[in-house]
Amino acid sequence: MTIKSCSAVAPCSTANLGPGYDVFGLALDALEDKVKVSRTYPGGGRITIKNSDQTIPSIPESNSAGLVVKKMMEDFEIRDSTEIEVTKGVPSGYGVGSSAASAAAAAMAFNALYDLKIDRNKLVEYAAEGEVASAGTKHYDNVSASLLGGFVICRIASGRLQFIRLEPPKDLVLVVAIPCLEVPKKKTEVARSVLPKVVPLKDVVHNISGAATIVAGFALKDVETITRGIDDVIIESARKHLIPGYDSVKKNAISAGALAVTISGAGPSMIAFLKTNKNAKMVAVAMAKGFKETGVESRTFICRASRGARLLA
Repeated sequence: MTIKSCSAVAPCSTANLGPGYDVFGLALDALEDKVKVSRTYPGGGRITIKNSDQTIPSIPESNSAGLVVKKMMEDFEIRDSTEIEVTKGVPSGYGVGSSAASAAAAAMAFNALYDLKIDRNKLVEYAAEGEVASAGTKHYDNVSASLLGGFVICRIASGRLQFIRLEPPKDLVLVVAIPCLEVPKKKTEVARSVLPKVVPLKDVVHNISGAATIVAGFALKDVETITRGIDDVIIESARKHLIPGYDSVKKNAISAGALAVTISGAGPSMIAFLKTNKNAKMVAVAMAKGFKETGVESRTFICRASRGARLLA
């Protein structure tokens, strides 16, 4: 029997974790996107986008899920007309992997719909096609986390991609504060434009040390070691002026019991790291207060690491 449609969900995520720019991703169980892919007509090769959020592009070439399906159809020479229905749960443009969640769910749903038997690492490559819609280029940190779940290291060597997944510590708790700000279109591309082209060697050494400490912490399942490495002196210092209340949010969260605080992805969301949820509510309130001190309302979520994208029955 031919399957006519397939649905998948993928979680939001945070990227970089401070010094791991474009390399580290962590899936979060706070929010998720759902994507349903249906074959509507044999032949024609037309892709239609259906969604309830009018801010999401309806043109496939400008839509993260649409770009993924388009690439997969081309590579596997699939000629059917398809409809992609996107149900957004992850807010767009706030540094929590919105485009990645849609792209990851689309890749998983399309793979299942046509029984393509693509392994998950290759699915990450397809999902990365969707990041062109928001960032102007492919990058893998958020999509790898959304698809694979847990903590993921993205490595490119000699033109080959490798994704190394580590299971996060069970006592790792995260607080995400999402400010209610108007963000520009293709915000990630804008956030990348402010980054320095040249950085001092001492800053590179500092960030490498921090990144290595984070990896060691995940390998050892030690939250305190992870948080000792979350200290970025390159990317964060270039982007913090884009976030009203950055200093207050960070200071308040640490005072309330967070072990580390950093920008989530390209921002403007901020994320705090804790060991157990003992102080999580206090940290959430403190972060919201930090944004409010500059006249900005925010939403906060207390969450843990997610296991990644999954098919729906």
